[in-house]
Amino acid sequence: MIRALSSHGRILQSSFQAPKWARNRHIQTIWPRFIQKRMPLRYTMERVKLPDSDFVDLAWGPAPPSPSGMVVMFHGLEGSINSHYANDMMAFLTKAGWQVVLMHFRGCSGEINQAPRAYHSGETSDPAFILSLLNERYPALPKVAMGFSLGANMLLKLLGENPQALGLKAAIAISAPLKLDECAASVNQGFSKVYQKYLLNSMKHNLLQKMQKIDYRGILQISQHDIQGIHTFRDFDDKVTAPLHGYQDADDYYEKCSAFYFLKGIHCPTLILHALDDPFMNENVVPGEQDLSSAVTLELSEHGGHVGFMQGTPVKPVIWMHERVKRFFADYLPLQAAL
Repeated sequence: MIRALSSHGRILQSSFQAPKWARNRHIQTIWPRFIQKRMPLRYTMERVKLPDSDFVDLAWGPAPPSPSGMVVMFHGLEGSINSHYANDMMAFLTKAGWQVVLMHFRGCSGEINQAPRAYHSGETSDPAFILSLLNERYPALPKVAMGFSLGANMLLKLLGENPQALGLKAAIAISAPLKLDECAASVNQGFSKVYQKYLLNSMKHNLLQKMQKIDYRGILQISQHDIQGIHTFRDFDDKVTAPLHGYQDADDYYEKCSAFYFLKGIHCPTLILHALDDPFMNENVVPGEQDLSSAVTLELSEHGGHVGFMQGTPVKPVIWMHERVKRFFADYLPLQAAL
C-alpha cells in the first residue's frame, strides 16, 4: 500500500478479504456478536485489590499443563470476558498452549466497583499495575498483550508511555479508536447511532446504579435526570468521563487520551489491525508512516467492520483475526500445541 520508510514503521495491506455476503461494515460488526455461535470456554475469576483499595477482576482461561507464554487481554467499551471477541479469542489462543488472562476494567465484571471513578480510553494505571503483578508472579513466562477497541487504544497509549513496555514481548491492537474526537463524531452519524445508543444505555445504567451507592455530590455536577438526557458519547464524556477522571472537558480528555499521539513512542513490537470501513471511525483516525515508531506495523483492510474480520459462510463463519493474532504472537511465544 505505502512503501515503508527506514526511519518509521510500516503500513501494509492486510491479507483479510471479506466474502461477498459479508462486505457490509455492519454485517461484519453485528454478525459475530449476535448470530455467530460462541466457542466453548471455561474460565475462573480472580479479584485483585488495587493500590487505592478498589478492585478489578481477572478472568483466567484454562491453564495449559506447561504454558509456553502468557497472553494478557483488554476488552472494549462496556465489554467483559462474556463479549464475543474476548470469549472466542481466549478459547482459540488457549489451544496454542498459552495461558490467557483478561483484565476487566473497573466495574465491567458484573459488580459495581467501589470508587467513584471508573475506566476510560486512556486509563493506564490499572493495566500497568496488573502487568507488574503478573511479572512478579510469573517472571520466567514470556508475556504479550492485546486489546480490542477501547482496550486497544488504552494498550497503545500504555506502550507509548512506557518505553520498556512493562516486560511485554509484543502487542496487538484491534480496531483501536486512535483519535477519540473523530470517533465520537463518526459514531453519531447514520446507522452508527445504533451502536452509540446501545453502549450509552449500558454506560448510563451503570452510572445510575453507582449513584445509588456512592455520593457523587462535589464530584459530578449532574443529576440523575440529566444523565437520562445524555444521547451522545461526546456529551457523556464532557459531563461524566472528563470531570470524573481529572480532565477539563471532553476535548481535553480526547486530546490527552487518544493513542494516535503515543504511537511514535512505542518500542515494543506492535501490530495494529484496522478496517477502513469501521463504523465507529473515519479515515482521519488512520495514521501515516511518519506517525508510527519503527516498532509499529499497521495492517489495513478495505472491509472488516469493528472487531469483525469475518470470513467463511453464513452457516460456518470464521473469524480471520484469530489466526492472524496467533501467527504474530508465535514469533514471540513458543507454540506447544497445534490447533
